[in-house]
Amino acid sequence: MGDPVPFVTLDRLHASIAGELRAAHDRVVASSGFILGAEVDAFEHEFAAYCGARHCVGVASGTAALTLALRAGGIGRGDEVVVPAHTYIASALGVLHAGATPVFCDVDEGTGLIDPESAAAATGDRTAALLAVHLYGQVCDMDALGGLARRRGLALFEDASQAHGATWEGRRAGGLGLAAAVSFYPSKNLGALGDGGAICTNDAGLARRARELRNVGQRAKGEHVVAGYNERLDELQAAFLRIKLPHLDGWNAARRRHAATYRELLDGQVALLDERDDGSCVFHLFPIRLDDRDGAARRLAREGVQTGVHYSPSVPDQPPFRGATTLDDVPVARSWAARELSLPMSPDLTPGEVRRVAEATLAAAAAAAAVAVR
Repeated sequence: MGDPVPFVTLDRLHASIAGELRAAHDRVVASSGFILGAEVDAFEHEFAAYCGARHCVGVASGTAALTLALRAGGIGRGDEVVVPAHTYIASALGVLHAGATPVFCDVDEGTGLIDPESAAAATGDRTAALLAVHLYGQVCDMDALGGLARRRGLALFEDASQAHGATWEGRRAGGLGLAAAVSFYPSKNLGALGDGGAICTNDAGLARRARELRNVGQRAKGEHVVAGYNERLDELQAAFLRIKLPHLDGWNAARRRHAATYRELLDGQVALLDERDDGSCVFHLFPIRLDDRDGAARRLAREGVQTGVHYSPSVPDQPPFRGATTLDDVPVARSWAARELSLPMSPDLTPGEVRRVAEATLAAAAAAAAVAVR
């Protein structure tokens, strides 16, 4: 067995830009401005431009971004928001924290993304919004969801936390709905060196309300117009994100190269993520599906290959949401929860590491199949 293959390689990525990160740190420290200063302002403009949105509001996390985006968009108590049952729990927690009720729908078999037909079936008299979660680095079918939102008079929000730089018909995630929530958790395609998040929108009023909500309801110094939160993106994280943003497209290209190698070696042996022709996937994760997911993960671990599971159980099966309003069944979401295994995916993996992971995965899948037929 060779050296372990890590699931993510943040140490390598940060080593490649260490001088730039240190300079950004020193610049912020020398300024003595740490909250809502020049770095946050500059990053907001730069990231809005990158996403093709008019406004960006930096906040403390992706969960805060979703909560405040919904609240700033007028979603709250008495409202229901349709959420895919297969996602990270924060997608649903943001709805709950905004005062609304998440209503879970099923997902597409090939992509794990929200199924527009199931979403339509989950809407009712109290439905106020749809949440399109761009999972695994791929954008949802925004044409179908946008059409559904228009027909039913609903707001369409994006959870773009796993899709920095991904596109739908040439437009980047973050500028495709009323507002988008983005996470900059360190392992994201664009990650901070701590927690961070942002709200992107083309709606000036929503952006203004989000700025007030993130900053203890403050419109101007001492003028607190709403009961807000303390959910601000700090200067240091904004400075780090400004250093990383110009590298993002190159890092995403490296992820796509690794994904192409995985696909070449694994196609036909395990279930792979379907890629849509009308969008570009940036492979925040590289998910496969296996009947004996847990057994395969143990076999890969013995070969020094780190893996992850995204996500199990499905959100409506998590304790905070058991008994929540939902469709009677979400079989595809539960299948993804039972079978999904994420292979190592980082820009700084070597081609040799990617091939080694693929070979170990083939062996693990073969061993699992042999057990199944006994």
